[in-house]
Amino acid sequence: MRRVVPMDWVPAQPGDPIKEIDTPALILDLDKFEANLKRMTDFAARAQVRVRPHAKIHKCAEIAHRQIEACGGGICCQKLGEAEAMLGGDITDVLITSQIVGERKMRRLAHLARAYAPARVGVCVDHVDVARQLAAISQAEQARLEVYVDIDIGQNRSGVQTPEAVVELAQILLASPNLAFMGVHAYSALAQHRRGVPERREATDRAAARVTDARDALLAANLPCEVVCGGGTGSFLYEAASGIFNEIHPGSFAFMDIHYAKNEQDPAGPKFEHSMFVLTSVMSVGEERATLDGGLKAFSTDTGPAQPTFSGWRVRSVSDEHTVLMRVVEAVPIKLGDKALLIPGHCDPTVNLHDWIVAVRSNTVEALWPVDARGALY
Repeated sequence: MRRVVPMDWVPAQPGDPIKEIDTPALILDLDKFEANLKRMTDFAARAQVRVRPHAKIHKCAEIAHRQIEACGGGICCQKLGEAEAMLGGDITDVLITSQIVGERKMRRLAHLARAYAPARVGVCVDHVDVARQLAAISQAEQARLEVYVDIDIGQNRSGVQTPEAVVELAQILLASPNLAFMGVHAYSALAQHRRGVPERREATDRAAARVTDARDALLAANLPCEVVCGGGTGSFLYEAASGIFNEIHPGSFAFMDIHYAKNEQDPAGPKFEHSMFVLTSVMSVGEERATLDGGLKAFSTDTGPAQPTFSGWRVRSVSDEHTVLMRVVEAVPIKLGDKALLIPGHCDPTVNLHDWIVAVRSNTVEALWPVDARGALY
């Protein structure tokens, strides 16, 4: 008889000690996560900017609620499917920080905005054809959308490239009865992982100059520009100091990962801790070797493999289901069945590999939260 795995399986229950969590599992240290939120909130208050955290990092409505409670305002999403999951989880202010293209997706977006009204649903545009089609569909579906003009600030990935194009798009949006032109969006992907502080500051300053030109062109044309938004964990400090951005969109700060931790720390900004981990079990041991039960299907390796939180061991190899550690210096022996915490190299795609986030405080499971938008790639 074919064995059926119960659909209600979870890796742990509230009250379980961390050593009893089934592995591999995604672990959130609540004390460190909450400390990271407070540091960002305190910074934003001093800098007098709004924080709209990016939910593409965690894809979890429960975490989004906690971020909104701490930071105020709403959250960002990168995909329409993420926005659907967040609105379905009672988040009432969502901005999709990319352009939605094609009638099928635009109608989904309009249906979403209408179904969850009066929740605020925003989106970005960078092409006149998209703006006109979005205006026509939102009017036909009687849906209200908040729209931002996306500006290319040097990464050549998306966005308009001239102030004149910003003005043209804003005029189209303002002429639509169902679209609310909110302002401009500018994300400097190139600035996020430049390791040195001077390099990140310089890249962000160059981007801010282009955004200022766009804002000034709108004002010169007697057009509004209520919101100037963008930024990320590697650059928010400099967007906030630029005098042009009034809303920042960091995401990874809440979890941190190895990739961001390699950035030189700017003493002027808050210091964030690792709060997201992958818990694994030692499933085989050998001479100077320990094999863990989590590999490529438990964490992303696009920026390198997850790394152990304990010293004396290095990652030798990662395969689909396993990570092999080798002892490099004298260290506490690892035994069969031991639990091993790993820090992800890149938190966003790592979270997307898991169904559940196991929220832990003082080595005890406090809650389990679903990764609501797992696999929402559309």
